Amino acid sequence: MPAQFAATPITQLDTPALLLDRVRMDRNIARMRDKIASLGVALRPHVKTVKCLEAIECLAPGCGAVTVSTLREAEELAAAGYRDILYAVGITPQKIPRVQALRRRGVDLKVIVDNHEVAAAVRAGGFDTSDPIPTLIEIDTDGHRAGVRPDDAALLGTIAGGIGGALRLGGLLTHAGGSYECRSIDALKASAAQERDGIARAAAILREAGHRLDIISIGSTPSVLFSEDMTGVTEARAGVFAFFDLVMAGIGVCAPQDIALSVLATVISAQPDRGRLIVDAGWMAMSRDRGTARQPIDQGYGMVCDLHGTPYRDLIMIDANQEHGVLGLRPASAAAIPDLHVGDQVRILPNHACATASQHGAYQVTDEARGAIMHVWPRFGGW
Repeated sequence: MPAQFAATPITQLDTPALLLDRVRMDRNIARMRDKIASLGVALRPHVKTVKCLEAIECLAPGCGAVTVSTLREAEELAAAGYRDILYAVGITPQKIPRVQALRRRGVDLKVIVDNHEVAAAVRAGGFDTSDPIPTLIEIDTDGHRAGVRPDDAALLGTIAGGIGGALRLGGLLTHAGGSYECRSIDALKASAAQERDGIARAAAILREAGHRLDIISIGSTPSVLFSEDMTGVTEARAGVFAFFDLVMAGIGVCAPQDIALSVLATVISAQPDRGRLIVDAGWMAMSRDRGTARQPIDQGYGMVCDLHGTPYRDLIMIDANQEHGVLGLRPASAAAIPDLHVGDQVRILPNHACATASQHGAYQVTDEARGAIMHVWPRFGGW
């Protein structure tokens, strides 16, 4: 379905609806591009947040290099003309035929592994070996998730030596997921340095053993934006920077006014005696993500704003059922519940942009000055 021109007043939308402030998104992308330019590396944006061809064109103009989290994303992008794609989730043998089908269509699709078992299973799987798939070894630089410890020379050597057949060694990749737990700018800078230093150690071990590494790929939105040195790195991956969200605001990467994504909701019940309002956007519209619960300021299921995107003082979504959102004040707040009535509309900023966006089929792209929807950008999903 192509993007549509709508020019519909925001207040006339059926709710819940996913709003995208194009001006904020463009500003966020420009900030990342400026940072990347100062570091002298290539940007390979992660499209798992946006999952939308129109938004991806803003991130990677002219069908530039991209990162995906599903093969469905890779297939959608291949059909749209993208040719340089990195699938940044550990490959399994069952997915090799889909990867090879994309490569036969001229897509330079790369995959990742973090263990020798998968490499051995692919090697023994009887797959076509005429076009070996570039394969990056995932490095765990902060203990956050998957990957090989950067100083585990024996395991690195075993995996690198076992990559063959339908796969070929192409480089290294790491993701500083621990940066999401940082609580200060100094901690963010330290996380970025740890990410770079860790992958550099792993690269040195493998190169000294005679292995060729063309790609050294690092990235998370916080670590890229607060990196001070990417010597030895060839590319940086980041995705949520296009929209930002309350988790990013909570660790100091952005401010709430930078968040480009919000959910439009309508008040369906006002209960001033109970200090709460009910809206028609529950966890099906916002997601169940409670990423700010571990942060100094808990935003519940989302921060509540007026129709212009200005936050109400201390008003958050304190609870969420499937299609009902309960709005109330933070604990111990001295603020008053806003004088909102049944039929009034609010905008709710998400904890996790990726999770909230995935609940919706399209972005309603706003012209904030006109208070109108200018375009409808369809999203794609699935695996």
